[in-house]
Amino acid sequence: MALTVVIGGTRSGKSARAEALATATGLPVRYVATADPADASMRERIRAHKARRPAAWTCVDVGVSLAAACSRAGGECVLVDGLGPWIATLLHAAGAFTDPAVLPAVGAAVLDSVARAQDALASAGAAIVVAEQAGDGVLPPDAAARAWIDLLGDATQRFADRADTVELVVAGRSIPLGRLTPDAGGRRVDAQPVAACDAHAGELAELRRHGDRDVGLGDADHAVNVVAGGPPAWLRPALDAALAGDAGRYPREDRAIAALAVLHGRDPAEVVPTNGAAEALWLLPAALRPTLAACVHPGFTESEAALRAHHVPIVRVPRDPDRDFALDPAAVPDAADLVLVGNPASPSGTLDPAATILALRRPGRTIVVDEAFMDLVPGEPCSLVRERLDDVIVIRSITKALGVPGLRAGYAVAATPLADRLRSVRPPWSANVLALAALEAAAAHTHEIAAIAGRANLDREDLRRRLGLIPGIRVWPGAANFVLVAVADGPAVVAALKADRIAVRPAGSFAGLDARYIRITARDSEANERVAAALAVALAANGRRASQATGQ
Repeated sequence: MALTVVIGGTRSGKSARAEALATATGLPVRYVATADPADASMRERIRAHKARRPAAWTCVDVGVSLAAACSRAGGECVLVDGLGPWIATLLHAAGAFTDPAVLPAVGAAVLDSVARAQDALASAGAAIVVAEQAGDGVLPPDAAARAWIDLLGDATQRFADRADTVELVVAGRSIPLGRLTPDAGGRRVDAQPVAACDAHAGELAELRRHGDRDVGLGDADHAVNVVAGGPPAWLRPALDAALAGDAGRYPREDRAIAALAVLHGRDPAEVVPTNGAAEALWLLPAALRPTLAACVHPGFTESEAALRAHHVPIVRVPRDPDRDFALDPAAVPDAADLVLVGNPASPSGTLDPAATILALRRPGRTIVVDEAFMDLVPGEPCSLVRERLDDVIVIRSITKALGVPGLRAGYAVAATPLADRLRSVRPPWSANVLALAALEAAAAHTHEIAAIAGRANLDREDLRRRLGLIPGIRVWPGAANFVLVAVADGPAVVAALKADRIAVRPAGSFAGLDARYIRITARDSEANERVAAALAVALAANGRRASQATGQ
């Protein structure tokens, strides 16, 4: 059980933050309500909270026993909101506000119930406890109000002492607090604040895994989804000129922005050059400050890594392999105020219709479409880069089609207010002079890039056809320069190909996939024939070993 404690003052946004965290767990949610609808004002607050919560959540009124409300929660996320009203109700029910003599007994009962609730929550899939930040002002004059502050502080500390994560919410912004860790003497001392992603270091490492690490010296590269051969001949003079004339001064991005604006029919103020598409994705959490982000998976994982590093709650929206990984807009929670989707998606190569992407739009929500592979799709159908929409950000890259991943040349296109927010958190001189020269040249060589896309399309179809003839392999259609396949024993196949000096991309690190899945980048016909033949040999050998192991 992962326990999170969310602390905040009145109207700080603590409940909304806790609700977003609960949604992000992906578990059924049990909402433990502690407020007492004793007057019209409190009833209105409760009504507003109910209207905000998903209808599928189960609501349990806490009554007097917090432990009972939290018990038998295996597989659920239990959200207790919050400690303050529950303690106040217990004090009121015991008559503490008129008879201070009962305070010691009530206090003991509260702390005993906290201990039993902690034990009960141990069986939950996840737990989130909301607590009011009280006691910052003048100490109240009456004994019961002082007791409420004391008990709330004690209860909050006891939950925090067992928590994996503690957050303080101020003005709708979440601040991660330090953890208590044992020192050399066994005492629990305050540690430095830990990023939300650090609690899942292994998972984060998988999110930061990319295909370049799978390619060894001398390997045939079917792992990196970049067009082979390096920069085309027409790009090299532009790079040489930039190196000779511009490398001695700080980058100026005006010409590149103007060229891209003309290319996409946009205003220059709507174009933001970045250090590759990945940097554009890393700008999003700081620029947009989402409360709940929906990441469509499987997809490029740097977007989720960036969100986690900025403590943004994440909900994963799966693509179904049995539906050719098609996007289902209805699967995105209504509470998500940021949705990230790749089109075409990696590693499946799925190209979703523009209408499907636009079906994600909601009031108060921003849609980010990663179109890093779109220039490899002949004619660029389904692209939204030319659409002026105030809630859509399109992220592009030229490094795949032009074979220049080392230049880190990308850009975002968005309505001016969104573009300004991206620029406000972008490091200075993000795009270097070579990247800017490449962007400007690419915008002027659309016919040449279209020819590259046409060849990539033929190469992919050639690879897909060859792979489709091999028994024991499942192949998905795609629109980019790679093919996703599934085999019975992915690691064994990858290892066998590696022994033949062929590098492919194990796709098990993509959310929603497992070790059976492999992404294979298409090359020319000769290279495709070699990888397909080696794959057929590896699958046949695996089949023989499996038969021998079962005695068949």
